[in-house]
Amino acid sequence: MTEQQTSGEPRARFEALVHAVAEPLHRFLSRRADADAVEDLLSETLLVLWRRIDDLPTLATASEVDPDAVLPWCYGVARGCLANARRADGRRRRLMQRLTLSQRPLPAAGADHTDLHDALGALRELDREIVLLWAWEGLAPRQIAEATGLTPNAVSIRLHRAKRRLATQLERKNRPGTGHDSGEGRSEG
Repeated sequence: MTEQQTSGEPRARFEALVHAVAEPLHRFLSRRADADAVEDLLSETLLVLWRRIDDLPTLATASEVDPDAVLPWCYGVARGCLANARRADGRRRRLMQRLTLSQRPLPAAGADHTDLHDALGALRELDREIVLLWAWEGLAPRQIAEATGLTPNAVSIRLHRAKRRLATQLERKNRPGTGHDSGEGRSEG
């Protein structure tokens, strides 16, 4: 068998599989997902089917695709893609809630933290989130890395720099007025 025939065989098998299962999979996903997510879910399912084309034992050749034999396995793949999408959507919603809560000013309980909130607001968004995860949620850099998708080393560096910027900002705000004392620079004479 030539190299071109060998490399074309999985593609032909996949095209035959898609021809047989795309419409039933679309109906399957349409009944289980929001209308605006169906096309993306179908694409993800077909991508997994392409990657796992050799795992489908009943798909012997490109010319012989029995939908009744392959659809149950394809439905299982679609269910997995749907579950992944639902988990990802849940994570996005929880992240949005956390971000929304972190953006609200803390209730004034007697102490004035306006300077701190102003200094936090001056940080870049990702740096602010790292500081808040560290300070408010008590997460270690490796846990923050997991939450943000950064490496633990990158989180440690960003956290160190952000804390240094916060300290500098707060020091500037709490420093007495800048400039010269009234008697400074004058000669007594």
